[in-house]
Amino acid sequence: MGRQARTEMSGNGFRDLIAAYIHHQYGDQGLVVYREVDLGKTIIAKDRQIDVFVMRPVDQKAIAIECKYQDVQGTADEKIPYALDDLAALWVPGCLVYAGRGWSKGVLHQLEASRLAAYCLPERPSLSRSKATRELDYILAATFGFWEQILPAAKRYRR
Repeated sequence: MGRQARTEMSGNGFRDLIAAYIHHQYGDQGLVVYREVDLGKTIIAKDRQIDVFVMRPVDQKAIAIECKYQDVQGTADEKIPYALDDLAALWVPGCLVYAGRGWSKGVLHQLEASRLAAYCLPERPSLSRSKATRELDYILAATFGFWEQILPAAKRYRR
């Protein structure tokens, strides 16, 4: 769990950090970032509000991102199984972006093992790509075809 330095952050602060990171890193590639977007119903028929919605207008590809930050033990643990099931039921690709030190072992294992979850904690103020952002970078590359943005040129095979 020692993946990041201790930091004080609210849920909305984490959502805004993720939105800022995506805008900073991928805005020039045509991605438009929205926050708190109403998007249909949840799996229990409540109105769904997506934390971060990212769209590329040129081809209408999109991804819905739920943001969960927990730095101390708390109730966010209980929401993770539901949040993952709800993301799986969306009509668009979705992922749960998480960070913080307060996750229980079981929930952290569930997050680390889920193809719908990505650890991400961008450094402020630089918002640069790093080991702490690569899981989200991979999901964005798969969704929008940005592989050349994240694959290291030094690893390219050449004869």
